Amino acid sequence: MFPTDHDLYPEISSRAGLPPGELVFVGQIRQPHSTLQLLWYGTEQGIVEQQCTDIDEAITFAAEHKKGITWINLNGLQNTEWVSRLGGLANVHPLILEDILNTNQRPKMDEFNDGLFIELNMLRWNEEAKNITAEQFSMLVKKGVLITFQEVDGDIFDTVRQHIREGGQRFNEMGVDYLLYALIDTVVDHYFIALENLSDAIEELEDQISQHPGPETLTRIHQLKRDLLFLRKSIWPLREVISGLARGTAALIHKETLIYMRDVYDHSVQVMDIVETFRDMVSGMMDIYLSSVSNQMNEVMKVLTVISTLFIPLTFIAGVYGMNFDFMPELTWRWGYFTVLAVMGSILLIMVLFFRRRKWF
Repeated sequence: MFPTDHDLYPEISSRAGLPPGELVFVGQIRQPHSTLQLLWYGTEQGIVEQQCTDIDEAITFAAEHKKGITWINLNGLQNTEWVSRLGGLANVHPLILEDILNTNQRPKMDEFNDGLFIELNMLRWNEEAKNITAEQFSMLVKKGVLITFQEVDGDIFDTVRQHIREGGQRFNEMGVDYLLYALIDTVVDHYFIALENLSDAIEELEDQISQHPGPETLTRIHQLKRDLLFLRKSIWPLREVISGLARGTAALIHKETLIYMRDVYDHSVQVMDIVETFRDMVSGMMDIYLSSVSNQMNEVMKVLTVISTLFIPLTFIAGVYGMNFDFMPELTWRWGYFTVLAVMGSILLIMVLFFRRRKWF
């Protein structure tokens, strides 16, 4: 789920006073144990796919299979020893590993030695809770090896794995940079899916605001504004990351892959435009909500005012004949009571017809 103000910063205080590069997991533990997935593929040898129960098994496999592409995926970041060992395999600085273990990082890209470090957020729509969930996703890329770090088991990359299993031509012919592109492209594509569902939720809320505005509606508006703010913070720096990859400044990104990176960049720009549109819509919802509540209040006040106005002359007549003076001829007249009632009824009817004619109710 999206982090709250309370969730974003308290964990960071656990790092206070520690030396730079000290590996401490910062975030919410979302599964009890870390797990490893390994996938290797090459042009001639086919593919190897397995679950690893030990970090040495994955590192040994990567060292023995220099040809082809090795993709190692770690689920669950609380095992800092495994994160450190995988960082050693990629030969990265401890400060990069520190960023991987801090699950509140903004999307970013850094070059190290002969490789790349990329960090971004995976977004998925939670149908049960009717909101978007976010998960930090980190990648270490070097020649022939791609190491990914996720917070929890289960991801959005099943289609990528299926294409590799089916012997996708581009995966076999191109290098690890194409696998990197495929993962980033999948992440961005799921932004569109999440935003499509969010659009439906916004439309439902608009109908609710116009018909039955209430305190729960106001709460939902504030929640949407908060979610869209987090989306913007996730997508804006992601666009900068993909732009850096598309410019071809990274040595690992081959010329043949640049066109794919530029296509992903275009998609990220579209996603940003959609988020900005949604933010404007949700901001306008507050004005619609206030107008709807004000209109409801006006309707109530109009009804009360009409009722009060109708009874003002009747109250006046009743007050006059309630004074009980001795020399009021109507008090001794046999039909006086019924005449007064008839006069009061006539006045009431005339006023109702007048209000109807003026369309005051």
